[in-house]
Amino acid sequence: MATIENKFPGKDISSDDLKTKIPLVANYTSKAFRVAGVTFNGKKIPVMAGPNMVESEDLIVKTAKAVKKAGASFLRGGAFKPLSFPYRSKKYNESGLDGLKWLSVAKKEASIPVITEIMESKYLDVMVDVADIMQIGSRNMQNYPLITDVASTGKPIMLKRHYGASLRDWLGAAEYALIAGCKHIILCERGMSVAHTHKSSSRYLLDLQVIPAIKEISSISVASDPSHATFWRDWVPPMSLASISAGADSIMIEVHPDPKNAAVDPLQPINFKSFQVLMNQMDKTAKAISRKVL
Repeated sequence: MATIENKFPGKDISSDDLKTKIPLVANYTSKAFRVAGVTFNGKKIPVMAGPNMVESEDLIVKTAKAVKKAGASFLRGGAFKPLSFPYRSKKYNESGLDGLKWLSVAKKEASIPVITEIMESKYLDVMVDVADIMQIGSRNMQNYPLITDVASTGKPIMLKRHYGASLRDWLGAAEYALIAGCKHIILCERGMSVAHTHKSSSRYLLDLQVIPAIKEISSISVASDPSHATFWRDWVPPMSLASISAGADSIMIEVHPDPKNAAVDPLQPINFKSFQVLMNQMDKTAKAISRKVL
């Protein structure tokens, strides 16, 4: 790899960056690709839905069947879950390897592919057997050794944006994945940390401008996660519709059978009935821009 002199570093992307810092991102040409039979970057907008954390086998199987019935393309759920602080309550306990087993059961019983987060390279061998898409969470966005290791598996990667990262930082992390051999990558916007939000519970603001900004310079698939961004279930539907209008290629929604009693972040998930309603609303919105959800 050629050594490039650093010039005028900043948070905005320059024409020089496109040539020397993120050339693989800028020249990414895989406009449409398939994962477990699901097409990304096509007319249909895949929806990934499920709980923040895989709490039990019964819960994840029940959720998998419900979101599949509503039209979701992927089951999402975390067996390993990074939190802002190291302390855990009695209600919360990472399911870990058991959670991966439960995801595998749900995947088979509901006939739905799985996206789940990987936090450490030591779990790659077991994760590869379960995950159809490997999610690298916002806190690991610039964990380049992890990104490189995950890219080596040949699995598609969803790279979530860190809540303090510029677009330049984010695309730089994506470049690490591409240079390590990742063929299919999805960039997921999940909210930015800002000085002011609109509610005491709101930690982030969903940056919808970043969707067309990415599309100006690359054909990389862009997802939106309104659940984590808004942290408030009543705001998830309108921001999901806004994400589709802005050009998002896929949507990630947090869904739980009993949202108020979810072990993690009980303010943001929606229930099964609300999810079905939202799926229909998103499909209507998508049709207005010649796309579809269902």
